[in-house]
Amino acid sequence: MRGHLFKIWDRIRSSFWFVPAIMAGAAVALAFISVTMDEPIAKWLSHKLGWTFTSGAEGASAVLGIIAGSMISIAGVVFSMTLVALSLASSQLGPRLLRNFMRDTTTQVVLGTFVATFLYCLIVLRTIRRVEEVIFVPHLSVTLGVLLAVVSVGVFIYFIHHVSVSIQANEIAARIGQELIEGIDHLFPEQTGRIPLPIPTEPPDASFFETFDKEAQPVNANCDGYLQFIDIEALLALAIKHDLVIRLERKPGDYIIANCPLTHIWPANQVADQFTDQIPPLFVLGHQRTTSQDVEFGVNQLVEIAVRALSPGLNDPFTAITCVDHLGSALCRLASRNMPSPYHYDSQNQLRLITLTDTFPGIIDTAFNQIRQYCRSSAAVTIRLLETIAVVAGFVHRPEDRATLLRHAEMIARGANEALPEEQDRQAVEARYQTARKLCSEPI
Repeated sequence: MRGHLFKIWDRIRSSFWFVPAIMAGAAVALAFISVTMDEPIAKWLSHKLGWTFTSGAEGASAVLGIIAGSMISIAGVVFSMTLVALSLASSQLGPRLLRNFMRDTTTQVVLGTFVATFLYCLIVLRTIRRVEEVIFVPHLSVTLGVLLAVVSVGVFIYFIHHVSVSIQANEIAARIGQELIEGIDHLFPEQTGRIPLPIPTEPPDASFFETFDKEAQPVNANCDGYLQFIDIEALLALAIKHDLVIRLERKPGDYIIANCPLTHIWPANQVADQFTDQIPPLFVLGHQRTTSQDVEFGVNQLVEIAVRALSPGLNDPFTAITCVDHLGSALCRLASRNMPSPYHYDSQNQLRLITLTDTFPGIIDTAFNQIRQYCRSSAAVTIRLLETIAVVAGFVHRPEDRATLLRHAEMIARGANEALPEEQDRQAVEARYQTARKLCSEPI
């Protein structure tokens, strides 16, 4: 159930129709309510404050018609500006960033504002009656329509500013970096104290894995796609209920091929067909990766921007440096967090679930490998990479993490020494490398 809810919510957040549809429905409801309560409230406002629209039926129809026509025209302009921003972001920064723009709440609300104002005026317009025997002009509703038009103009001005800011490379990198940090905070909660407490769950004996590999039964995927979400709690509950051990063969972000194993279950003689049918729905697949349980996807987005910026067609090292800065900010937080244990036990200390987890060395490789390979001939980006490694080294507390940082510092320095033609550039890189090497070699 959680997997289906996640998929629905993810689609809603990445759509241009949901928020405008909700706002349009609210506008229709407001139109009916304001028309129903128009006469008593309009009289009171007119006598006490003089704030209501006071013209006749022709004037009210003209005002509402002008507002409705202008709102739908501006909605078309907003839609066109949004498509231009999406096209620019796709060509300059990468097509995988389109989803970030589509999840932009501001754009969804702006579209909803103009559509809602248009529908409100349209509904109110049809209630105006011009027959001589019965003349009805909803003064309060027309006044609200004028106020909505004024608000819509302000929203349109803000939207122009928002689009101008949102397509800037620094702003996009900052937004992705913030999402990456939020994902790290969610998946790797901060521990109290400088040195985290040891993880209480230990791996089982090697003999168990030998028996598991021989006797476990696979459960295969029933479709293709990127693994977006795994309902760990439901899998753990199933394992406890049926007295089983489940080992996951894939982690969020992996591409799944139909009829390939998702899990292995042991002991196989206790596994029924009905049970195996309950496993695949707990794995949510989609056409693209998401950041919900996939930290490496956020890292890959920043890496993609940096690599594109370093391409000969763009040659924009400043954008690459910005991406390296945000990667460093996220890695500093990740370095001080405990990596989750892949072994999940029940209340009786029985192993029930084995998962695939992200590791700090693996995320470091994802963050630095491609940028290192493309920035060999760029002294500025190479220097910033080594400076970032030196900063991250001050946050790590595991020996293997320091060894990974030192390994990358060595590869970066070696690549720069081979690719940079100027001696002074090589000396500047060497100085940063020695600083990073010293920090990575300090005892914990």
